[in-house]
Amino acid sequence: MEVVAASKITIVIADDHPLVREGIRKILELEPGIQVVAEARDGQEAIAMARRHRPDVILIDINMPGLNGIQATKVIRRELPQTGILALTIHDDEEYVIELLRAGVSGYVLKDIGAEELVKAIFQVAQGYQVIHPGIAPKVIDYIQKKDLPVTLSDAGLPLTPREREILVHVSLGKSNREIARDLYISEKTVKNHLTNIFHKIGVSDRTQAALYALKHGLSGGNLI
Repeated sequence: MEVVAASKITIVIADDHPLVREGIRKILELEPGIQVVAEARDGQEAIAMARRHRPDVILIDINMPGLNGIQATKVIRRELPQTGILALTIHDDEEYVIELLRAGVSGYVLKDIGAEELVKAIFQVAQGYQVIHPGIAPKVIDYIQKKDLPVTLSDAGLPLTPREREILVHVSLGKSNREIARDLYISEKTVKNHLTNIFHKIGVSDRTQAALYALKHGLSGGNLI
């Protein structure tokens, strides 16, 4: 996915390790479309820098002294809903991922990600897309299915019709278009049309991202109602 920025994307880097912050900054300073405006050493400082600079994207670690990345994410998401939050961490535990998604992160990538992939993820988050490290996604979807998380289809705040929400739940359960069509007594073509609309409305580009969106908004699980 090639993204062309009309103006520079402003970034705050939040990590308690100076060498990590320095390494990330050096990578991002090579990108003409990105500007690092501040660094933070802990969750409280991340919140302060977010309030001061109102960046397009915050790169945030989970384990930081004082307020951790999850706690800081909740505050930043509440106060600055337009700021994208990209978790950059060593943790690939699905429970960490799910907790951060529920807290409001826009993406979750591991620190072993390549420079090119990191830059791409930043651009995607800045555009409103949700991003997750490819090595984590299958584990998260498997966790959703095994935990049989509860489903709520009545969230009026979602930009989806009741039928679209229903299809999104089936997607989160790993069902194919054929299986969804069979279960809902509609054609595969109708399922495909609905999925096109769903992806566009929620700002995702594939089924994995859609399933994660469903989780984040309480639309995942085995109890369809």
